[in-house]
Amino acid sequence: MAAPGSVSGPFWPQPAARTSNSHSVVFAHHHAPVCGIDTLELACACMARILKTMTSCPEATPLSDADYQRRTSAVLASIEAAADAWLQDDVVDIDTHRTGGLLELVFPDDSRIVVNTQPPLQEIWLAARAGGYHYRHVQGRWLDTRDGSDFFEALSRHASAQSGRDLSFKSPS
Repeated sequence: MAAPGSVSGPFWPQPAARTSNSHSVVFAHHHAPVCGIDTLELACACMARILKTMTSCPEATPLSDADYQRRTSAVLASIEAAADAWLQDDVVDIDTHRTGGLLELVFPDDSRIVVNTQPPLQEIWLAARAGGYHYRHVQGRWLDTRDGSDFFEALSRHASAQSGRDLSFKSPS
């Protein structure tokens, strides 16, 4: 458990102690170690930053179900082709397992990246060691729903980190 006054999620006040002879919870009023900011103020600032980034991705380009299926199949096929080429050229040993709209990349250290299509939302989801991300189709690119970053750049960054090699995935033509 973190020391009193330290900041480690969740970012809202937590019960400091529960007395044995009472069922009431006593909330501590701690100050964050940075600049003497109150914990609740810090939580509000963090939430404001999160909400701001959630709206930075442009609106999705509407796709028909068939077009979404065609585009996501091409994305998964291009990822598989890159991994297969790296395996064949002895660049890195990445195993791929595909089941329908789900593609799993397994790295030499047994870490995984999962790319999953989400047809009802018309999104592509990416799960890596560093976290989970959602991407929507915007004018020919797949962009993160929170910060607007590119799917293939993120996939390349996460795959490079997990493989220990510089890997670059490219968007299908």
